[in-house]
Amino acid sequence: MNLKRLPLLLCLVFMLQLAAQEVKKRNDKIKLTDIPGYVTLKCDFHSHTVFSDGHVWPSFRVKEAQHDGLDVISITEHIDYEGYPDEVKRDRERAFEIAKEIADENDILLIKGAEISPRVPPFHNNALFLTNLNSIPFDYMKQSQKHFVMKDNITKEELMAPFLEVKRQGGFVFYNHPNYYKQYDWDKSKDKDLFTDFHKELLQKGILGGVEVVNSTRYNIEAHKIAEKYKLTMFANSDAHHEIASGYKGSHRPITLVFAKNKSVEAIEDAILDKRTMLYFENYLIGRQKEAEPFFKNAVFIEAIGQEFKNMPVIKLKISNKTDLDYEVKLKSKFLIQNLPLGKTVLKANDITTVMLGPVWDYPEEISLEMQVENILVSPEASLKTILDIPIDNVE
Repeated sequence: MNLKRLPLLLCLVFMLQLAAQEVKKRNDKIKLTDIPGYVTLKCDFHSHTVFSDGHVWPSFRVKEAQHDGLDVISITEHIDYEGYPDEVKRDRERAFEIAKEIADENDILLIKGAEISPRVPPFHNNALFLTNLNSIPFDYMKQSQKHFVMKDNITKEELMAPFLEVKRQGGFVFYNHPNYYKQYDWDKSKDKDLFTDFHKELLQKGILGGVEVVNSTRYNIEAHKIAEKYKLTMFANSDAHHEIASGYKGSHRPITLVFAKNKSVEAIEDAILDKRTMLYFENYLIGRQKEAEPFFKNAVFIEAIGQEFKNMPVIKLKISNKTDLDYEVKLKSKFLIQNLPLGKTVLKANDITTVMLGPVWDYPEEISLEMQVENILVSPEASLKTILDIPIDNVE
């Protein structure tokens, strides 16, 4: 052995061990894939317990996350509402403390967060990566116990105060489920845009950085357009108040996929600030091209073999889907695609799909296959398009 290379080999072994440990730390109950340089963490950053207007205990949220194959959750109690003030002591840190103990035992990473939820602009927003939940003011409220009643004459300073405190703590804010709220009189408002002047000011101040594009069972196209227009990080969350299982029979809760360097609070914050997320809901993914394309390319493996099929020279493609998600694809090639009307097929989860291209009278060294993945959205109006260059392994 060349002893000069020994330190390099030891370093390589150590790095491989670290990578293996990092993969082991993730919950692989839902099998997806990574993108180069990052691990994929399955997250839900919006949920509630009895410490605001939810109906379950904080430790239950952690056990649900473990059952659902999540890596990271945030319990985001309303700072301005108490559903059970006579039964639950008023301490906004308490839900986090209860959940943290069992989260650590079950390798679920818990992010400290809260929901700021006035019924006037800027409406509902979640704040993550907080340090002191009890110091967030809510002076715009008249009554917050058992009933949600705001003051009659709320000042802008009172509405801005909780966001300034979040900024002081170094937190990150995302706009929850943009909607035309019943409690707000849009007819009399000069501003009919869901991304109001207040949101634009929060954005300008460096406080607001994201938007919830999927909430519970609903994909919000307005929120998707807001994310695209203002270059915001996208989120998909359950906003769970009751037990989660009953709301997603035969499916799964919406999940924010975070592409992080490792499973730590710091790495997740770095990924969110860099907008490295995709959204997984029902049988759809939503992401930007820079994450969606490598994610899909890493999810499939294609083997190309030249052979004869019923006296016709063809290229047989064996497309392996390595994930738990079906991909609805439309294929294009310079060769005819046999037996697939319009070139459409479904790459079934954890399965192999065979496609025949031909006739091929002169076998190339490789072929280019265009794919449109119709259930991966890279904008509100477009699905993912990519090109895969596939070497011809052999000719039978």
